[in-house]
Amino acid sequence: MIAEIYCTPPGVRLSSSSIAVCSACPARGSVRGHRCAVYPSSSLTDAQWAVLEAVLPPPGNRGGKGGRHEKYCRRVILDAIFYVVRGGIAWRQLPREFPPAMTVYAIFRRWAAAGTWRQVHDALRDRVRVHAGRAPQPTAAIIDSQSVQGSDTVPAASRGYDAGKKTNGRKRHIAVDSLGLLLAVVVTVASIQDRDGAIRLLAAMRARFATVTLVWADGGYAGRLVEWSKHVLALTVRIVKRTDDLKGFQVLPRRWVVERT
Repeated sequence: MIAEIYCTPPGVRLSSSSIAVCSACPARGSVRGHRCAVYPSSSLTDAQWAVLEAVLPPPGNRGGKGGRHEKYCRRVILDAIFYVVRGGIAWRQLPREFPPAMTVYAIFRRWAAAGTWRQVHDALRDRVRVHAGRAPQPTAAIIDSQSVQGSDTVPAASRGYDAGKKTNGRKRHIAVDSLGLLLAVVVTVASIQDRDGAIRLLAAMRARFATVTLVWADGGYAGRLVEWSKHVLALTVRIVKRTDDLKGFQVLPRRWVVERT
């Protein structure tokens, strides 16, 4: 059942109770008794919105570049984006109670180009770390890679064949903290060696996290990467190898964290 979903003009009734007046709505000063409304499955709480509002780009024509004022409530725009992500649907399948689908998509792309989603992610990661009793900035990381089959639309120039995994596509290299929270991502062709991709990954991580001094990795990263990281990035790469005597699945110290990310 739909709760109120966006700025409702006077006289229009929806099938749910009102929530507090939305401070993010451009029309809040001109529409008497207006309310923002939400889908329960994807809506932000007031506490969540308070965190995200602070890291969003300045509203339209407040950034010194001119342009029109924003027409739709930013909180509802976020609800619409989360609705698409959670439901795994196409943008044009957004329910009509949301702002127009192409408007939502255009804002999503604009915020992506401005690095907004990285800022949102980093802000939430720091809050999770503090809540867990950790410092906001990590001091250790775990790295790993995964080959992913490329679809037919992936051009040949940006894909490769991973003979070990028998996968034709791309490879994503990730670095996470000790809680499994994402620190850095690098995407390459699947044919690249793990340790070669790790050079780009560790360089990207070092550029953003000067506090990290220790990195755990599996046996695929052994060799020249260890020495390169030590002398170039001042990082200690510790290889955690699997015991050959044991068969089947086994939880390896530290390495299991990245497996769940």
